[in-house]
Amino acid sequence: MIASKKFIVTQPTEIHFGVGVVETLGQVVQKYKGTKVLLVADPNLQAVGLLEKITAPLDASAINYVIFDHIDPEPGLLLADEGCALAVKEKCDLVVGVGGGSAMDVAKAISILITNGGKAVDYLGLGLIKKPGVPKIMVPTTAGTGAEMTFTAVFINEETGSKGGMNGDPLYPDAAILDPALTVTLPPHVTAAPGIDAFVHAMEAFTSTQSHPISDMYAMEAMELISQNIHLAYANGQNMEARSAMLMGSLLGGKALATAGVGLIHAMAYPLGGMFGISHGLANAVLMPFVVNYNLIGNPVKYARVADIMGYDVEKMSIREAATTAIEAVYNMNQDVGIPASLAALDIPFAKIPEMAEIALTVKRPVENNPRQPSLEDVISIYEIAHKGWE
Repeated sequence: MIASKKFIVTQPTEIHFGVGVVETLGQVVQKYKGTKVLLVADPNLQAVGLLEKITAPLDASAINYVIFDHIDPEPGLLLADEGCALAVKEKCDLVVGVGGGSAMDVAKAISILITNGGKAVDYLGLGLIKKPGVPKIMVPTTAGTGAEMTFTAVFINEETGSKGGMNGDPLYPDAAILDPALTVTLPPHVTAAPGIDAFVHAMEAFTSTQSHPISDMYAMEAMELISQNIHLAYANGQNMEARSAMLMGSLLGGKALATAGVGLIHAMAYPLGGMFGISHGLANAVLMPFVVNYNLIGNPVKYARVADIMGYDVEKMSIREAATTAIEAVYNMNQDVGIPASLAALDIPFAKIPEMAEIALTVKRPVENNPRQPSLEDVISIYEIAHKGWE
């Protein structure tokens, strides 16, 4: 199988991991010769006492900064344009993104807009970014998106209402600071959906048609860490071992998706965000069991491995039985952490399913990566089953 694989791995981000490493932020900024920072921050950080943990090391290193916290859970392209205008006005030469995937995606986009010019909408697609951005450092405060490891920034296009991504190597962060202590204040529901999102990244990369030994290595470790720790972090946010495992799982899930891509779960989640404002992680989580059910015949060997990685005893099962167990495994994981069991529970109108299905199939790269190639009728059927849910 290895002899049949051709792949390229580009992962330039410098990783700083460990409890307390956020205290080195000032030193990392100085390493990348930043003199004035645009701090792109989730607006909730101030309320939970995290913003000071970010600004304190900048203050200690006498680094000037400007805060941009106009971040929505599903950010629009205009936010990146607004942030870039502020950065240029204030003469910022480095961007720090702090928060969940939305803040980090906006930060990554601002970085490349500063040097490339134009508007964020100009860079939707693959390979349209011509110049490196200013240095960018990501500091995730959730364990979920893996945005600190990827070359993608996802936005809502305000003009069309659709959701799409900028994609290209210049979007890779220069450095990522992953401090598990920054995640302990997350409430259970914010632990759940992003955590499942990270698992989806790993599982879809593992079963992607573009998977290879390196992406599999990242994906398998991520799935094990997340599936064995998400319920612990959900039940007790102060469990530092579980929090550390979740953050490492998110990081590795991000590395897996950056090297092998994601699949139909992501494609079908995009319309939920673009049309109804459902957060990316929650959309992925709700859809996951239903898409796995559809995908099984596309790669039963790997789905059987998913069940095994998640701790299910599949040794005496056939490959098909073990693969089917993966559906039970991911469904039970969702239930353990309070993920809604249907699209109806998210108030998604059933009548909108055909439109959603058409939009999902336009998200071409994830669809092409999927282990089973879906028709429009297939996607409609998956949405319809997911809307009702399983009894």
